[in-house]
Amino acid sequence: MTDFTFACTGVRADPYAAGPTLVFRLRITASADTRVHALALRCQIRIEPARRSYGTGEAAALHDLFGERARWGTTLQPLQFAQVSVMVPSFTGETETDIVVPCTYDMDIASGRYLSALEDGEAPLLMLFSGTAFTGAGGFHVEPVPWDREAPFRMPAEVWREMVEQHFPGCGWLRLPRDTMADLLAYRSRHALASWEATVRALLDAAVVAEPPPPDPAWAGAVLPRAAERTAP
Repeated sequence: MTDFTFACTGVRADPYAAGPTLVFRLRITASADTRVHALALRCQIRIEPARRSYGTGEAAALHDLFGERARWGTTLQPLQFAQVSVMVPSFTGETETDIVVPCTYDMDIASGRYLSALEDGEAPLLMLFSGTAFTGAGGFHVEPVPWDREAPFRMPAEVWREMVEQHFPGCGWLRLPRDTMADLLAYRSRHALASWEATVRALLDAAVVAEPPPPDPAWAGAVLPRAAERTAP
């Protein structure tokens, strides 16, 4: 069997993609200058949070995922980031190709919440490979890519922030049920509001106006009699 090795040499945010997209640069090496006619490659990418340290602010942002620091010895488990397929064209010995990974800014997704919590440094990733290779000098024969092929990679947190800013500059993301979205849309239409930001701001302002005033300090500490009690004459 051909001995394949993989190494990730870099990553960038795709500025021309319709949605948030990362492009990983992958180097593939086949043993003994083997002729590879084609390679149908599958790549699973995992985040391995135990492979780096975290500041105080990052720990607070990651509390919902991993709990208190005292529990991190057991809770810092790998997170699924992506699973993609790529068809690598013919090469002999070694080649490089791009792995295009569509991403989400959904904060309900564990990987998105983790990457958004990083203030600096790098995100420790592990790329796991499998697939089918078509090799041979004359004709070709079919062989699997061994399941133990993998490549660690440390993705700069700045690349993730750059990708998010390209598509959601200065914004967050909120997912709501369809009936709630329908109610919000009806409210926006009734009040002729120009944007979702204006809609949420109007609701927040209305909630502030509806709040009861603070108690009068003159009687705030007094204990009022219950309705069933008699008061002194």
